[in-house]
Amino acid sequence: MKTILFSFSLIIALAQYSCNSASTGKSGQEGQATVNTSLKTDEFEKKLLATEGGQLIDVRTPEEFAVNHLANATNMDFNGDDFAEKIKTLDRNKPVFVYCLSGGRSSSAASQLAEAGFKEVYNMAGGMLNWQSEGKAVVTGEAPQKTSGMTAADFSKLTSSKEYVLVDFNATWCGPCKAIAPMLESFASKRKDKLLLAKIDVDMNSELAQAKGINSIPYLELYKNGKLVWKRVGSLDEETLLRETGL
Repeated sequence: MKTILFSFSLIIALAQYSCNSASTGKSGQEGQATVNTSLKTDEFEKKLLATEGGQLIDVRTPEEFAVNHLANATNMDFNGDDFAEKIKTLDRNKPVFVYCLSGGRSSSAASQLAEAGFKEVYNMAGGMLNWQSEGKAVVTGEAPQKTSGMTAADFSKLTSSKEYVLVDFNATWCGPCKAIAPMLESFASKRKDKLLLAKIDVDMNSELAQAKGINSIPYLELYKNGKLVWKRVGSLDEETLLRETGL
């Protein structure tokens, strides 16, 4: 009986291993087909340069694209109503390289491209924020570079304006940023005697975001009397915010 049970268990284990080892077409791990892969900026750049016929797509808004973009990129706004139609103009059998500001929209775009049947899709992790923070070249578009954003001096003054200042780095297109916004506002309202919530759009303040090395949003910082005492990347709930900050 023990021998039979052992054999049966072994068969199940082998079956599970086979399913887990089969190519999913998405992970890009050794031995598997590469369909949707995120690459760091250096890897993304090298892969793009080494790929003949690569299709480079900037999935930010036309306004963002007009300020600056990567050389030879085509603009297809991921949040535009015609994104699904525009990607039909691409060759599904040729590699597609996508990027945005911080990697969120391009990651979603890469998934949509993979689902649409594209054979090889690469997403630039960290987006333009990472690209520019590493000093890589960009093409200046028709719109002038925005210089009216918050300066380092302005930011220092802001974070010293109250005992506690909670800084929310966000963007209008960022889903997770929108999701946590009501919670942050409620959290700050309950502590308005000592806490100020400062919301900073990374698109409108790209120089500040670059100087601070912000490559993913939502990104939160907490200052006490002008000194950084806590920071966090990504979504969170009120209980986590309270526990981690002690406010």
